[in-house]
Amino acid sequence: MWQGLLLCSVLTTLGYGLAQVPLLAHSGFSPLVFALLLGLLAGNLGFTRVANAKAGLHLCTRWLLRGGIVLFGLSLTLQQIFALGPWVLVLDLVVIGGVLTLGYLIGTRVLKLDAETTLLTCAGSAICGAAAVLATEATIRSRPAATSMAVATVVLFGSLSMLVYPLLYPLVGLDEGSFGIYIGATVHEVAQVVAAADAVGPDALANAVIVKLLRVLLLIPFLLIVGQCWLRRGNTMIGAEGRGGLVIPWFAFGFLAMVLFNSYVLLPASLHHGLILIGQVALAMAMAALGYETRLEKLAALGLRPFILALCLFLMLSGGGLLMTVLCFGR
Repeated sequence: MWQGLLLCSVLTTLGYGLAQVPLLAHSGFSPLVFALLLGLLAGNLGFTRVANAKAGLHLCTRWLLRGGIVLFGLSLTLQQIFALGPWVLVLDLVVIGGVLTLGYLIGTRVLKLDAETTLLTCAGSAICGAAAVLATEATIRSRPAATSMAVATVVLFGSLSMLVYPLLYPLVGLDEGSFGIYIGATVHEVAQVVAAADAVGPDALANAVIVKLLRVLLLIPFLLIVGQCWLRRGNTMIGAEGRGGLVIPWFAFGFLAMVLFNSYVLLPASLHHGLILIGQVALAMAMAALGYETRLEKLAALGLRPFILALCLFLMLSGGGLLMTVLCFGR
């Protein structure tokens, strides 16, 4: 087991190192993305493959992944969410529901993609990027290739959002705060939301982060629903022990418990930051393991269709989300 854990630790350390390189630090790419890319590289170069790593890789992609998602809840409080009022919840629900429903239909029926790749790509676009992809993967037990492809599309179009949204701001007629709500409701990753909103202004940044964190919280009901839907459609190799039956992603309740804890208990700043960092490192190690287990030939076999799906989702988010924001918050 230790070989796999050591491998993921090295890849994660290198990923954090790359994220600190001056030319890459402002790219919007998190250490999770770099860990995934390094894992892909190591796993597909024959001379870098590590023997007896399977048990450690399994620990990373299952238990460290779940633990990281639980600790991710310390980034959110209920007070932040309630501050913007009920219309923000309506906006997030419509955006998430629309992207998931239409995206799944486009992916499976129009583009003829497999259900796993489609669902993971839609979840990452609709909710919270790579974290949503990983949480969904932990619920449906998808193939590493499908997970890696979904993360790749989230990174690509989320990065495009960081460039496009600040250019849209003077053209759409929304004030800075409302445009921040639009960013938070439609951009993929938390880091990408921060980058795009910061380029617009402080009011946009404050609202964008809160709206985005509400989308993160909606990950919990999504996981509960998708687990049951996945079971009913005949996928029996799901659940913590790989058996059919009632699918309950228990780590989602751990995530909610951390949100509630963070809302009412004030931890010392150093401890709070340390726990969040531990969660991020756990997720990065899971990404490294997923990348290492993914073979590029399996990604290549999917072709351009996942990227076409991600482009459709990006257009739905940017166009449909703007329309909904104008209807709910435009002045």
